[in-house]
Amino acid sequence: MLNVTVDTFEKEVLQSELPVVVDFWATWCGPCKMFGPILEDFAKSAEGKVKVCKVDIDEQMPLARQYDIMSVPTVLVFKNGMLVNSSVGVITKAQLAELADVAL
Repeated sequence: MLNVTVDTFEKEVLQSELPVVVDFWATWCGPCKMFGPILEDFAKSAEGKVKVCKVDIDEQMPLARQYDIMSVPTVLVFKNGMLVNSSVGVITKAQLAELADVAL
């Protein structure tokens, strides 16, 4: 998993050839801590099919504002530089795969 910043977002997410799952999270967020291991497991299972990135909303406030992140965790899915799907709250590995439209 890759931690993405304002400076690397365009290159790593918007210009990625693979679909990208971006987790907007915060260190103080309890549900984010619950979601972390689910996201890691998904990232391992989907390796080579999707790129998985994380954005700390406190450290990358401009990105959180740009994508109207109101609560965390929020997962956004990008394909060919376009936002194609989103989910708010903790979801399962299977739901992540469905959100990203990837078979595990």
